[in-house]
Amino acid sequence: MNAIETKQLTKFYGSARGIENLDLSVEQGDFFGFIGPNGAGKSTTIRTLLGLISPTGGSASVLGLDIRREKPQLLSRVGYLPSEITFYPGMKVSQVLRLSARLRNKNCDREAAELCSRLQLDVSRRVEDLSLGNRKKVGIVCALQHSPELLILDEATSGLDPLMQREFFEILQERNREGTTVFLSSHVLSEIQHNCSRAAIIRGGKIVASGAVSELADSGARRVQLRGQLDLTGLTGIRGLSQAGDSMSFLYSGDLPALLGRLAQGKVQDLTIAEPDLEEIFLHYYESEADEK
Repeated sequence: MNAIETKQLTKFYGSARGIENLDLSVEQGDFFGFIGPNGAGKSTTIRTLLGLISPTGGSASVLGLDIRREKPQLLSRVGYLPSEITFYPGMKVSQVLRLSARLRNKNCDREAAELCSRLQLDVSRRVEDLSLGNRKKVGIVCALQHSPELLILDEATSGLDPLMQREFFEILQERNREGTTVFLSSHVLSEIQHNCSRAAIIRGGKIVASGAVSELADSGARRVQLRGQLDLTGLTGIRGLSQAGDSMSFLYSGDLPALLGRLAQGKVQDLTIAEPDLEEIFLHYYESEADEK
């Protein structure tokens, strides 16, 4: 059984597209990345999976439960961190955490105390007095303190300083090793590449690539950087070309012998050909979208 399974999942807001014909599979025990910039459909996907908004079409299950018919059972087994967090005013952090635990009919005092200690969260402060980063910490503790089977995290690190981000991902890695499935939505490519085993890229409300992170990065393209003079006329497979003086850089996915032949004809003084990182692969998909418009 997959932790998340969607088939042709679609959500429109009137005539505006949210997500369209989304096919997504996340295996139990995965640390799965969901990649896309703002407006790509990440939050719409997550809210639909949790039953917070109703799909226009298609179907989805979370932990084997139908998102429409079995939402209460589903939510009891999931920890959710939204991208934007709002709390009742006038409450202390400790009161928010206890309220969250009571809603699940669980005593989470011990787990909450440990998480607050690791995240350096002062539970005596009122939530309206907290910085963005500390409000995010409250949301993290609420999502994790009941030890859910599945964590769904939407832009989880916004507002956290680098030290807290590192501690947060250490906590997630520990939970994942214990069997928790982690579904991490982010537009920060380094977070996905350093922490996730599998990922999907969403563009325009549709999945354009999915698989092991290592496979996504291994697209066959190469990052070419050189100094000198080189005529690229007629050479296909070039993207992201940038030039400054006699320096040139581009992503190349065309025929390698053709590139080497062209390099031999040019006046190249310095040359580096390397595998691109996940960020460059991600940008490649979005440049493709721009080219299609």
